Amino acid sequence: MRMDMQQIAGMIDHTILKADVTEQHVRKLCAEAIQYGFYSVCVNGGWVPLCHELLTGEKVKIAAVCGFPFGANDTRIKAKEAAWAVGCGAHEIDMVLHVGYLLSGRYADVERDIREVVMASDDAAVKVILETGYLSDEQKRIACELSVAAGAHFVKTSTGFGLGGATVEDIALMRKVVGPAIGVKASGGVRDLQTAQAMIAAGATRIGTSSGIAIVAGSDDATAGY
Repeated sequence: MRMDMQQIAGMIDHTILKADVTEQHVRKLCAEAIQYGFYSVCVNGGWVPLCHELLTGEKVKIAAVCGFPFGANDTRIKAKEAAWAVGCGAHEIDMVLHVGYLLSGRYADVERDIREVVMASDDAAVKVILETGYLSDEQKRIACELSVAAGAHFVKTSTGFGLGGATVEDIALMRKVVGPAIGVKASGGVRDLQTAQAMIAAGATRIGTSSGIAIVAGSDDATAGY
């Protein structure tokens, strides 16, 4: 199915997650999201109240990261972080799966970690960041299955701070495992229209990127970090 730029823009989480982000950056991010019709802005939790102030009355949603970027926080801290962000106006939570637990085979703990965040997030959609660059295909499959079992609404490839980023192969694998009812988000290295279209064709329903403007303009953003 061929998609127009407005449809693609409506699948983009316009993202800014670096440590040196300022209030000016966040204000610009929100203004761009309104201008281009992006689905959401994705920010670190401390910026959620400002985004809520700037986006009240607009169609643009707010996504906040949780346990970012390593996922190794105690589950209780993750749950409180998610609940706080939702209470401040976040509509979605992008949580990092506990990669160390997964690699250790502690699957029950991984599922519990996700479930507690889902429960703490009330009606907000929860996206589980698998950090696929650290995982084998079998571990990606298990991570997807645990995410679905825990009640997550999306699975997501990467933080952009770990090894690698989104690949067409990973998106196709994730879509196959979770089926049609769960969202799949491609994030990490999606910086141009051709790549975004390839991810969507493979099964992505959301694109996380700091290059949203370049994507809808049909150009390449070689300077972006996410």
